[in-house]
This record gives sequence, structure tokens and C-alpha cells, in this order.
Amino acid sequence: MTDILVLHTGGTISMTANAAGDVAPSAENPLMGQTDQLGTDVNVTAEEIFNLPSPHMTPARMLELAQRIRRAEADGIDGVVVTHGTDTLEETAYFLDLTLDSTVPVVVTGAMRSSNEIGSDGLYNFITAIRTAASPESRNKGCLVVMNDEIHTARFVTKTHTTNVATFRTPTFGPIGLVTKDGARFFQELINQESCLIDAVVPNVFLLKAYAGMDSDLFDALPDNTNGLVIEALGAGNLPPATLPGLQRLIDRGVPIVLVSRCFNGVAEGFYDYEGGGVELEKMGIIFCQGLNGQKARIKLIVGLSDGKSGAELKEYVNNAIS
Repeated sequence: MTDILVLHTGGTISMTANAAGDVAPSAENPLMGQTDQLGTDVNVTAEEIFNLPSPHMTPARMLELAQRIRRAEADGIDGVVVTHGTDTLEETAYFLDLTLDSTVPVVVTGAMRSSNEIGSDGLYNFITAIRTAASPESRNKGCLVVMNDEIHTARFVTKTHTTNVATFRTPTFGPIGLVTKDGARFFQELINQESCLIDAVVPNVFLLKAYAGMDSDLFDALPDNTNGLVIEALGAGNLPPATLPGLQRLIDRGVPIVLVSRCFNGVAEGFYDYEGGGVELEKMGIIFCQGLNGQKARIKLIVGLSDGKSGAELKEYVNNAIS
């Protein structure tokens, strides 16, 4: 018998649509007890830890979820499934990936259509997520995201479409496995990474997106208690020249600045040697994070800062998301 803990956190997968088509949280989770298709070799225990639309999720809630999973693993659970709203699913999944030192499978899933909409995908994703968590092959894989028969890593998966059920994709690398009727099947492996077993989260870590004509105004508007900043930069990692004075003022205040590309494929790197180019930004002390999008880089910066990392140690931790 394989024991799986399901932690429901809310989101579309637990919502219903009214006669007008408006979707809202349900008083009773429609997935409760929906495990008949799993057979007798999987025992599921379900717990509604939150009932939140995913825009209501915060790093503090993510930490609470991670701590609950740690306790479950200490109690001998064989695997964990988290149901979650899709808007911030990738951020919660990556937070769990960074803050859990789990050998048991941890699988996050959700739905693009509520339980009573035509073509609802919630129950199917839920069952395939449980099958993945119950598969021995899913152990030691970090946090996984299972949607639409595909298995993705929390590190690189992202939501790519506002409504399509096939919204979750992994740019550049693709999924690492598929879910079949017999369970999870994996075709790729991730390089291992460090886990930070934090017990608090640092606040006031911000994310800004660069654009043509950007200047220093947004950087100067950040509050005095700013603990970190992630910038989605242009192209391979470049910024307009007018941003440089504001960036330097933040650096002089000791605020760590992490840079990724706003492109969804490729990595940011110091390639161009002109005013505002990546070469100059690196010389200023800005940390280039390779392989992550802006929201994931922010989560990694939060975790690193919450673990007490600073200076060269923080740079090494954030710089290379691929290892």
C-alpha cells in the first residue's frame, strides 16, 4: 500500500462556475473523495490546508506548505500531491523545490477549467498527479508539476496561455516525463541543486520588467526597506542607459540585484559591451541568473536571502539555476 497525502490549497481546480459562467471558490472541494480510479494499492489522505485563489498565495503561505510537507515526510508518507491555482502554481512549486530536501515525490497540479465546466480537466490532472506521486520512479526528482499527461520540473515549467488546458510548458528543455496508465515514465534528469530548509521568508523582494525608454524612476521609487530586486532585462541581458544611475544607487544601498532575460527561451549573460550592456551590468555587481524567468528568479532570491546568504555566496546560489 502506497500512502499519498493530498494538500488542497484552492484555485480553479476546486472552484465551480455559476449560471453566468463566473468562477468562484466552492464551499466544498469537488475533489474530496474522488479517488475511485486509483485501485486498492494507493491510500489517499486529503487535507485542505488553504482555500485560496492563486493570486492570493504569498511566500509566507508557501513556507507553511513546505513545513507541512516536511512533517508528512517525517511521519513516513510515501508521496505528496498539492492542488493549486494555476496563476502562481509555478512559483509555489519552485519554492517547494528549493526548500524541501525530500526523497519522496512531491507533485503539484491544477486545472484550467472549474469542476462543472465543459471539458473540466481538474479530476483528470488530480488522478494523474496521484499516480505520479505513487510511482517509485518519481522519487528524488525534486518538486514536479503534472498537467495534461506531462511531467515537468518545477524549476523550468511556466504558464504560457491564459485559458488553454495545455498551458504549462517548459521552454527550451521540454517535459521530463509522461504519465501513462501504468504510472510515471521519465526520459530526462535534472542536475541536483542545493536545498535551503528555511523557517522564515524575507519580505520586500521586488520584480520589474525592462522596456524601451526605461529610466531610473521605478528604481528610485522602491522603498527604503527593499531587500532585493529582480529585473527582466532586454535580450541577452541589457538595459537602457538611463536606468544605470538608479541601479547604482540601489547597489550603493547594498540591495542585491538579479537580472534575467524577458525572453522565454535562452539565458541572460554578459555579452554586449556598450553602455547598459550586460558586460557593464556585471561589472557593476548585478547578478546574472541563467535559465529562470523573472518570477522564479524572485523566488530563488527570496529563498537565498532567507537562508542568510549574501555577497559571493548569494551570487553563486542565484547565478546558475541550471545546477
